[in-house]
Amino acid sequence: MPSILVINPNSNPAVTQGFDEALEPLRRPGAPSIICESLAEGPFGIETQAHVDGVAIPLAKHVASRPDADAYVIACYSDPGLFVCREATSKPVFGIAECGLLTAMARGQRFGVIAIARRSIPRHIRYMRQMGILDRLANERPLEMSVAETASGEGTLARMIAIGTELRDLDGADSIVMGCAGMARHRRNLEVALGIPVIDPVQAAVTMALGAVAFR
Repeated sequence: MPSILVINPNSNPAVTQGFDEALEPLRRPGAPSIICESLAEGPFGIETQAHVDGVAIPLAKHVASRPDADAYVIACYSDPGLFVCREATSKPVFGIAECGLLTAMARGQRFGVIAIARRSIPRHIRYMRQMGILDRLANERPLEMSVAETASGEGTLARMIAIGTELRDLDGADSIVMGCAGMARHRRNLEVALGIPVIDPVQAAVTMALGAVAFR
């Protein structure tokens, strides 16, 4: 049976459990299995550039140690180690930020991003500039929460609805990307509240991985 390995680069099990549950609709009879794991060496949350840089090599080693998988997903919105992981295997490796942004552009003309914190926005902007898609960005606004709080904290959904409303009404976003894997459990309720497409980047990346494996 083909498999897709989804790796959470942080060591917070609540984040991994949240997106594992959010991926359940993609598990179908006869389809590739979806295996979600945490990187034991990772910090409790990927929240700084040092965190992003620090997990790159451990991620590449983890990918190389799992040749049984048919595709890999790096489940952190900063796409840490994406390119070094692609060097570690001949199989496809997907980053959730790249996939989430591409999916948002397929669902609307201008996308907004909900970030966990203001200090992560410059890192995301650099990445979007590298991708050449800044002209499609409506705005990125922060929750000012930690990764752990977005995954299991009180009041996260209400805060996300408030920020998503600003992105929609003040910035003109007609699709929203959730800028952290820890937000996965809130996608459906946020989309219902906002009335526009809300993209869970982990779901987006795994969907692309399923397509890649199916057509190999």
